Amino acid sequence: MSANEDQEMELEALRSIYEGDESFRELSPVSFQYRIGENGDPKAFLIEISWTETYPQTPPIISMNAFFNNTISSAVKQSILAKLQEAVEVNLGTAMTYTLFEYAKDNKEQFMENHNPVNSTTSISNIISIETPNTAPSSKKKDKKEQLSKAQKRKLADKTDHKGELPRGWNWVDVVKHVSIF
Repeated sequence: MSANEDQEMELEALRSIYEGDESFRELSPVSFQYRIGENGDPKAFLIEISWTETYPQTPPIISMNAFFNNTISSAVKQSILAKLQEAVEVNLGTAMTYTLFEYAKDNKEQFMENHNPVNSTTSISNIISIETPNTAPSSKKKDKKEQLSKAQKRKLADKTDHKGELPRGWNWVDVVKHVSIF
């Protein structure tokens, strides 16, 4: 079988296996995400697997760069990716996306044993406090008005009176026309 036929068969299998599973998400026909752990679990993480053109003969691209994983330290991410790469090498040449997701689910506790949640709010507040002095002078600058073309200005002038206000009743229904019909 060619790589494309293998990919099509695996894609059908993944869709049927994970149908209705909230943890699984198909980003494209060759890219998938799976959340390991429950939504509120501090040890939950997200794995993204993308197939190359010659997958499964070549290894897929495994990533943990999703925003969901921001509280996980880079050392823990690297150790998870290293263990997943070992599983890839064992399964090279076969459809392995399901196997990798299940391997991660089965070994979640082992993967996350050294996990200490990174406090992302502290790092964000540090970034904000560092950037605040730089942004203060820019707040003193005048905000530019929206630039209108000549045609837009002319159209606006035709609609408004000398004060720039719309005339009274500009959006009212013309009652006289309706009454004169009857």
